[in-house]
Amino acid sequence: MRLLKLVPDNTNLPFVSLRHWAFGITAVLTLAAIALVGIRGLNLGVDFVGGLMIEAKFDRPPPLDKVRATIDRLGVGEGSLQTFGDPKTVSIRLPLPESADEGATNKVVQRVQNALKQVYPTIQFSRYDTVSGKVSGELIQNGLLAVVLAVFGIAVFSWLRYEWQFGVSTFVAIMHDVLMTMGFFALTRLEFDLNIVAAVLTIIGYSINDKIVIDDRIRENMRKYRQMDMRSLIDLSVNETLPRTVMTSVTILLALGALLIFGGHVLRGFTAAMILGIVIGTYSSIYVSSSLLITLGLRPGVPLGGQSDEKPSGNVAKR
Repeated sequence: MRLLKLVPDNTNLPFVSLRHWAFGITAVLTLAAIALVGIRGLNLGVDFVGGLMIEAKFDRPPPLDKVRATIDRLGVGEGSLQTFGDPKTVSIRLPLPESADEGATNKVVQRVQNALKQVYPTIQFSRYDTVSGKVSGELIQNGLLAVVLAVFGIAVFSWLRYEWQFGVSTFVAIMHDVLMTMGFFALTRLEFDLNIVAAVLTIIGYSINDKIVIDDRIRENMRKYRQMDMRSLIDLSVNETLPRTVMTSVTILLALGALLIFGGHVLRGFTAAMILGIVIGTYSSIYVSSSLLITLGLRPGVPLGGQSDEKPSGNVAKR
């Protein structure tokens, strides 16, 4: 039986020759993502803004103005409504009652549910969450700290493990992945909560795993082919690791696709972030992180001590 190969043997794609186009597209998309986050902002979940969130599912897309008017008549505070996942599911956000104990919160939830059931008898309530303002502030701080420390820690590791150029290129590529993810959530208005922070950290982990594999191969080839042009050497390294990169990405995307279809709307934001992260992480590993090494002035040689007695073959030296 013939084995399935997503990438043919002896693939020789000229990735480096497209680096200027890739850098331009990357810069435009990154600036667009920053602008979207700055202008539209993120649709922060209750985890980060505090308050009370009730998730209601209707049998057909409801008129949000009528739902809002029904809630406002209860006098439980100014409500914020937004469709969540699909037009039939609505996220209702309310401020916490002055007496933020569990009994008072349950009374507010019960009043809202009873009022909506009178107008929409077939309505269903999936869940409700409550987070105090103090806790939400701590969650924002801890979430940002986790992402920043992860990015800087990985960049420092690459710097110490290889050369400073690897650390800088890794930092730029990972920041690109994080900003693109945040721009996606600002554009789609999907809820940004602690699940998405976990997804961002997972994306960072996947991206660095992909980049370390390529960086290791670049370092090995720098020792092995010390006279090779840097552009040809990076093309060679990326093409050699391409089957592993593509196979890993495809298998993960298959699993995430199943989760997106069958996981329900509660996991939709997390799954969407992961799918986007796999795509942009693979792109940044090939076109951003690797090609940026040339711009940073990395040259073939023996980067971290030790020498190789291997001679470049005639075929490879001509690449």
